[in-house]
Amino acid sequence: MFALKSVVSTRFMSLGALVILNLCVRVSFGHTIPSNAIQKRLYEAVGPETCQIYCHGPLLHTVQMAQLYQDSKTFVDMKLKNRPEKTMEEFNAFMLKYNDTPTEAEIRDFVDTHFEERGKEFETWVPNDWKENPEFLNAINDPDLKQWGSDLNGIWKELGRKMIEDVHKNPEYYSIIPVDNPVIVPGGRFIEFYYWDSYWIIRGLLYSEMYDTARGMIENFLSIVQRFGYIPNGGRVYYSGRSQPPFLTAMVKAYVDFKKDYSFALEALDTLEHEFEYWMNNHTVQAKGYDVAIYTDASTGPRPESYREDIKTSEDFRTDEDKEQIYTELKAGAESGMDFSSRWFVDENGTNDGGLKNLKTRSIVPVDLNALLYMNAKIIAEFHDKAGNTAKSAEYEAKAARILEAIQAVHWNEEAGVWLDYDMINQKPRNYFVPTNLSPLYTGAFNKSDSERISASVLKYIDDLKLDSYPGGVPNTLAHTGEQWDFPNVWPPMQYILIRGLENLGTPEAKKLSERWGHRWVKSNFEAYKQTQTMFEKYDALRFGGHGGGGEYDVQKGFGWSNGVIIEFLTKYGGDLSLSNSAVSTVSKNTVFSLTVALLISVFGTMLGRSLW
Repeated sequence: MFALKSVVSTRFMSLGALVILNLCVRVSFGHTIPSNAIQKRLYEAVGPETCQIYCHGPLLHTVQMAQLYQDSKTFVDMKLKNRPEKTMEEFNAFMLKYNDTPTEAEIRDFVDTHFEERGKEFETWVPNDWKENPEFLNAINDPDLKQWGSDLNGIWKELGRKMIEDVHKNPEYYSIIPVDNPVIVPGGRFIEFYYWDSYWIIRGLLYSEMYDTARGMIENFLSIVQRFGYIPNGGRVYYSGRSQPPFLTAMVKAYVDFKKDYSFALEALDTLEHEFEYWMNNHTVQAKGYDVAIYTDASTGPRPESYREDIKTSEDFRTDEDKEQIYTELKAGAESGMDFSSRWFVDENGTNDGGLKNLKTRSIVPVDLNALLYMNAKIIAEFHDKAGNTAKSAEYEAKAARILEAIQAVHWNEEAGVWLDYDMINQKPRNYFVPTNLSPLYTGAFNKSDSERISASVLKYIDDLKLDSYPGGVPNTLAHTGEQWDFPNVWPPMQYILIRGLENLGTPEAKKLSERWGHRWVKSNFEAYKQTQTMFEKYDALRFGGHGGGGEYDVQKGFGWSNGVIIEFLTKYGGDLSLSNSAVSTVSKNTVFSLTVALLISVFGTMLGRSLW
């Protein structure tokens, strides 16, 4: 039905030589390489033997299917004790000895003999630019919120990671992708950098005046694009083949806005252009006659970090080709960041019913990705303008204009009154709520002269779906499937995009709602922290101060992007926010609603999401 473009950027992509030294693969300009060659580049940089262990192959299959660990990610984060070639040689002998049918205990013994526990690639590190009393704390009037802000600022020290020198000297012993500068990780099971998480982490660091750490993280990402041609989902070799929502350009923009350092932006311009072109050349399809971007994947097989889970999902598919298709859909869903959600389900009737076996991520044109690419083009145009590159600035303004035209034609839905994802299989809009339906407001991908009409339309949409009714924040969808990116889970980046987007609309009504949602998010997160002394990866729309659940793993603590969003909102709203009686009143006001909805969910399950339509 559609063909994925298979060439990479026309400026950045010729591989001069692979130099396995600190994984520094030098890339020259002027040629194109197919997208699967980008994945191959990363594989080759750490050595094909390493990828036979961490990315694919019989050793990975044997260990992951033995279910030695509750979390499949545990094994692929372990360090090798010997060179990968020796490990594979001894694995082959091991399998021969046990006639290819070793017991769980024998497999465990092999792993204990040949691998070290996860986390060996890091050393203790406290950011040297951490400040005990950054200026943002002075913007907070309520003493309890101010103390909370100080606590969150302290969490950066807990989430800091610096790679040991051996990672750079012997990268083939690790699944980690070496980078020169220390990083702030999300937390919990996520002990390496993640692409889109890092945007909100970096914003939080900038408000915390940790400029060196923030810049170092951005420089890591820039170097990864220069070395491999794109940014993998996360900082492990097994994430190659997929990226995440492209926020690198916005990271540079955030740093420049804080530091007024346009020289940094100009130094990064070639790399930012390259990442933009990588997405446009490897992720675009045709819909309604327009080039539009989708989430996809360029690798084969199950996700290494969720290997057993993906094998189980594929069990009902008969052929190897069909199994490979579902593996690719799973990885494309992971690239979207929303892994997983009914947002990506397309059943035989063209609805979002079903489960993971109904994933059709690559057949859905997502509003957010195209809105982000619009924003990237606009920022790149701005940077070129600052540099005096008039022709290049005009070129990227034109690219942004074409994306905006496509967003309006493919995604805007007059009947719904918002932007909607587009189903290429059934050639129709997907009229299901996701916060990303409003992402063009955040990225500026709308006609500013039409703000009054758009504001009235969007606010009616919010009112019709009763999105302002949830005490814990706006849920990610209205479908109760048990997937972590579905009802009733609430995610910090989505709240941020909604709140900032409504503010960008500029109308008094939209700004008022934006502020109310911003206040509510801060207070609900504070309530959760007060009860648990923890920041969570996701929260619960039905409970003021409740954390989320569901999905493939337990709710994670830490948590990088949650910290970043709250620190920014404390800076923005701290002068007006007071906890006096507000948390109690908010809870009591919503208690009946929360209990009623929770009861409906327990009785009707997914039907709740439908009934709200």
